[in-house]
Amino acid sequence: MDSGFTLVMYALIALVPIVTVFLLLIGARWPANRAMPVAYGVTVIIALVLWRVPFHWVAAATVQGGVIALEILYIVFGAILLLNTLQLSGAIPAIRHSLTSITEDRRIQVMIIAWLFGSFIEGASGFGTPAVICVPLMVAIGFPALAAVMMALIIQSTPSTFGAVGTPIVIGIRAGLESVPAFEEVLSHFGGNVDLFLKQVGISAAIIHTIVGTFIPLILAVTLTQFFGAERSWRAGLGAWKFALFAGLAFTIPYLLTAIFIGPEFPTLVGGLLGLGITIFVAKQKWLVPADPWDFPARGQWPDFWGSNRPEDSPEMINSGTQLMNPILAWLPYGLVGVCLVLSRIVPPLKNGLQAWQITISNLLGTTLTVTTQPLYLPPTILLFVVGITYFLHRMEWRKFQYAVKSTVPILLNVSLALGAAVLLARVFINSGSNGLGLKSMPLELADGLALIVGDSWPLFAPVVGLIGAFVAGSVTVSNMMFSLFQFGMAEKINLSQPLILALQCVGASAGNIICVPNIVAAAATVGLLGMEGVLIRWLLTPAVYYIGLAGLVGLVLS
Repeated sequence: MDSGFTLVMYALIALVPIVTVFLLLIGARWPANRAMPVAYGVTVIIALVLWRVPFHWVAAATVQGGVIALEILYIVFGAILLLNTLQLSGAIPAIRHSLTSITEDRRIQVMIIAWLFGSFIEGASGFGTPAVICVPLMVAIGFPALAAVMMALIIQSTPSTFGAVGTPIVIGIRAGLESVPAFEEVLSHFGGNVDLFLKQVGISAAIIHTIVGTFIPLILAVTLTQFFGAERSWRAGLGAWKFALFAGLAFTIPYLLTAIFIGPEFPTLVGGLLGLGITIFVAKQKWLVPADPWDFPARGQWPDFWGSNRPEDSPEMINSGTQLMNPILAWLPYGLVGVCLVLSRIVPPLKNGLQAWQITISNLLGTTLTVTTQPLYLPPTILLFVVGITYFLHRMEWRKFQYAVKSTVPILLNVSLALGAAVLLARVFINSGSNGLGLKSMPLELADGLALIVGDSWPLFAPVVGLIGAFVAGSVTVSNMMFSLFQFGMAEKINLSQPLILALQCVGASAGNIICVPNIVAAAATVGLLGMEGVLIRWLLTPAVYYIGLAGLVGLVLS
């Protein structure tokens, strides 16, 4: 059989798990807690029957995925508990008032909270933390739950390449290329310094993101008014174009300069923090802000599927006090989250101390797979620490704090099946390289098939591979680990800049964060919006395609 035909055939088979997810969530409109277990079952059957992966490897990958799923559920728990604590302490009404005093325009609010505050949190922690923090915050100030989830997922694109203090590049790409002879040879052009090579990847990625990502605030405004306005008009979103472009540049200019002059660890962190301060100042001065503030229709006119099942309006959730809390005191927990996350990532003694408690199980079920977790270093540990401080800081009643904890647990139980199955699918898919047929893992066979079809126009399609990796794995870092060597080899094969092609991999993976199922499920869970995953993916495909499409064109021009 022709080797090219065989390669394409296995690539198409490897595509089946991804197609299954789309067909069930978007086509059949199944909720994720039904669709993802079925898709996981399909992936297991393909791995066992067609890929000939030994059963103990599939079982080990499943166990590994279970641990990762527990980590994500831990993040969701921390974020929801923080929100419930702030709701019951009386902080949320003060936060709502402080935001509306900056501007009543929802288009501007979403740029400040999702785009800039969310980017800052992404730069500090990654792990999907921005969505699970920003979504409930937007709902608390009056956004429909569905709108809040969409907005928080769209912004996952630009900041994620440098999220968690540069982890996707510093760890993801380094791990994907280390000990590769061809990579060692290329390093000779960088004085043998891996950090210089990774910095060049970061600069190339930042240039592409700056061109593409500057328009994300405008996309937020247009999407918000098109899907959630009384007139369902994208033109209402364009009405905020001046402020949107300013908000985009307020983030991307310091983001790009940081990548050029400092390195890949801090672009998102610096861009988010500086952009947030600059944009809030400009909004308060009413500069570039549209004369007519835009708002959602009256709550009574919202379709049911916009809403949330969270019990914010139940008697227990309403603070009995009538006087608003001091806004500085109300915002202080979120400030503490940001400061503590940054310190835990950049202060070596603190970072090493949090990482010291590490649970590792090697040679899982007789395989080479390893399960590793660092519970204290995960972002929710910081969230729970801040929850404890907030209890005393806001002088909460014990019964209200108990209710905050009690109302958090059911949400976790509702989301665990969908989230767990999505992560298990990803781990079986990724770890299918140990098989009886000598095949590469499913994602690598899929990438090889795509490369065979598109040939020398690879820069246009390199972001697609990154997107596939992040969509399946739910992580830019994991996508980079999976595909860095493949992308590096493609760059050598067609004689293009390796840092540029690896940058396109990073950009595509960041775009994949917009539509990856674990991120969607986790974000939706924080506001009780389960069962809408298919709708969300369908609506979010447009910004994801915009991102990889324009990034690919920029890559083609730069190459």
